[in-house]
Amino acid sequence: MLFNGRNFISIAKLAGASKQLLRQFWYGTPAQMNVHLKGRDLLTLQNYTADELKYLLWMASDLKQRIKHKGEYLPLMQGKSLAMIFEKRSTRTRLSAETGFALLGGHPSFLTTQDIHLGTNESLTDTARVLSSMTNAILARVYNHNDLDLMAKEATIPIINGLSDLYHPLQILADYLTLQEHYGGLKGLTMAWIGDGNNVLHSFMASAAKLGMHLRIATPRYGTKFLLTTDPLEAADSANVLVTDTWISMGQEEEKKERLKAFQGYQITMQTAKSAASNWTFLHCLPRKPEEVDDEVFYSPQSLVFQEAENRKWTIMAVMVSLLTDYSPQLQKPTF
Repeated sequence: MLFNGRNFISIAKLAGASKQLLRQFWYGTPAQMNVHLKGRDLLTLQNYTADELKYLLWMASDLKQRIKHKGEYLPLMQGKSLAMIFEKRSTRTRLSAETGFALLGGHPSFLTTQDIHLGTNESLTDTARVLSSMTNAILARVYNHNDLDLMAKEATIPIINGLSDLYHPLQILADYLTLQEHYGGLKGLTMAWIGDGNNVLHSFMASAAKLGMHLRIATPRYGTKFLLTTDPLEAADSANVLVTDTWISMGQEEEKKERLKAFQGYQITMQTAKSAASNWTFLHCLPRKPEEVDDEVFYSPQSLVFQEAENRKWTIMAVMVSLLTDYSPQLQKPTF
């Protein structure tokens, strides 16, 4: 027993209090949002509510502030492992996930189709079940989105979409964090998408309205889920954010000639920006090719592409922490 003046305090109570303080230091005070994501999959932002999206962005801001700016060490993934399946090449997604998970004290394992028997000598079902017994989560970058759906059905651990033919949710979270940091909020911003109707656009379409953002789309490609205009200048008119992506994704190389012809006039230039709002910015998930956006825009002060690339790391870390731990953000909730 310990004496503190008039009251005796038991060692057990003191230990309990110390545990509580230690837990609060690592895991933070309870979040001011009724959001519980632990154990969930992240296949598409379509399945996440507005509050859940805001929570992930809040978590990313919190981790960035504590780890990058304050230099704190948060081993929230200590003792945990991440299986990273990559059917497609990657720079930002791989490096963000690998370094981010390691920075949190976990062990990432990078796996390509040359390293495992995925879909060749071993079915997706068997792979999902085996990895569920050895790791705590699977991040997969695949060609066919249906493969992710099957893995999510068969796995007993969270499945995270690192990119599929339909969606790229991790990229969009990084984009939103970048815009949040730049503008101080997302509600009311107008985004102009000028380019192909692809997985990045689909993810914007599934989430922008939930955050109070307006979305304009200019694309010459038919068969996309949502088509507003074929005129890039009409889409850019008074827009706050000009966004584009590669016109030729991996697996579409045979369509290069046809696509380059179809996208003539869709390059984002300063002429395009003249139609935008005075506070316009530019986003591109990279890698970029000059026919998509010229150097003057890409390397301009209005271009947020490299901040956007870094934020992929913090948003991926936020997803992993939210799906695998009880940690709650300590940073004051941003204004969305």
